[in-house]
Amino acid sequence: MSQKLKDIPVRVEPAKPEMQTVSLYEAQKKIHPRSVSGLFNNWRILFVVATQLFYFGLPWLQWNGRQAVLFDLVNRKFYLFGLTIWPQDFVYLAALLMCCAFALFAWTTIAGRLWCGYSCPQTVYTEIMIWIEQLVEGDRNKRLKLDKEAMGLRKLRLRATSQGLMIVFSLLTGFTLVGYFTPMLDLVAALPSFDYGSWEIFWMFFYAGFTYLLAGHMREQVCKYMCPYARFQSAMFDEDTLIISYDEKRGEPRGARKKGQDNTSLGDCINCGICVQVCPVGIDIRNGLQYECIGCAACIDACDEVMVKVGSPKGLIRYTTEAALEGKYPESEFWSRLKRPRVVLYLLLLVIIFGAAVTSLVMRKPFKVDILKDRASLVRETDDGWLENNYSVRIINVSETEQHFRITVEGLPDLKLVVDRKDIVVKATENEQIDVRVQADPQYATKGSHKIYFRVESLPDGTAIEEKSSFIGE
Repeated sequence: MSQKLKDIPVRVEPAKPEMQTVSLYEAQKKIHPRSVSGLFNNWRILFVVATQLFYFGLPWLQWNGRQAVLFDLVNRKFYLFGLTIWPQDFVYLAALLMCCAFALFAWTTIAGRLWCGYSCPQTVYTEIMIWIEQLVEGDRNKRLKLDKEAMGLRKLRLRATSQGLMIVFSLLTGFTLVGYFTPMLDLVAALPSFDYGSWEIFWMFFYAGFTYLLAGHMREQVCKYMCPYARFQSAMFDEDTLIISYDEKRGEPRGARKKGQDNTSLGDCINCGICVQVCPVGIDIRNGLQYECIGCAACIDACDEVMVKVGSPKGLIRYTTEAALEGKYPESEFWSRLKRPRVVLYLLLLVIIFGAAVTSLVMRKPFKVDILKDRASLVRETDDGWLENNYSVRIINVSETEQHFRITVEGLPDLKLVVDRKDIVVKATENEQIDVRVQADPQYATKGSHKIYFRVESLPDGTAIEEKSSFIGE
């Protein structure tokens, strides 16, 4: 029986491959960028300081007795120094947005993501949060050590201090944001009693909360996963776009230098990894251009510092173009490559839109007029037998000075205009509604609608606006 069992062939099933789970989202690993000094770091500091002085200081500027920049949503008026923008002027907002879009396209085509590396609010606020961490918790090595340390009184004190300062800074940004919509002096006056409206409180904490969340915690994750600019920037890049590149021909093969050994077979890269340690998004630029790179040039400063120490020329990592790196033309000819069609087209569209908007602003008259016909009583007969229509003439003074006006009407023979106010005065940046009555001879104002024209003239400069309306006859 045992011999028969031995003779039966046994079928062996092949081993099934192990199932592997691929994550669609990389778990966040907190990055502690190493401090770096150099030319481009100085430029980043300059832009951080300049942008924050502009943001925090602008709401405090006064102009003609009011806040210089104020977006008064309640009264539907935007004040930009001496310029008042009304809802009728929102075409200028569209022009501004178009100018910003084409300027960004042109700048990206020319110089890549320099905006991201130096002026983007996410980059600027993240830099400030890192400065706070460095001030409280120490340099990169101390912060890494603190991360691994068990929670105790010392760690709790340091983390609470750094997070507390971040929250205070975030609250300042939210408070300042509301100061662009509610006069800053009024906000400060109401601070002791915290006498703010519900919307003011909401936007203070909403903006502060997202500043703290995005810049204090998410940081590079915003640039990698949330920012749409990182995704569509490649559509604007070409081989002549200025980018940060590692010179592989010069740097490879990489390796550490050792005394007493022949290092002639090695490239200039000593494989120290400092370029990765200083990167705020944690990438290795030696792997080539990556969409995460924000063009901040921290790796350039770090690499140049190392090259000086080892006695090699600077520029192993540098701003250059793909074509120049491949030897298609010298890097000194970069400026001549700005004449390429894509750049010229973007700049041409930008100049046309900007020029049209500025020309329109310069030629804009100092007041606007709206004519509204009284629909409640279309026509009535006066005591002397004439026909009368009622109108409301709204005069909007968009200038910074008080104006006096005169209203006349024409379009039918012997038209009479009856205005209850003798002197029509509209204060600076204000508007007034004037009720008027237009009377016409029945022999001319026959049954139906007749075109008439209101002429509103500013005194004494004579600037006039003519608006069309209609007179209803019997």
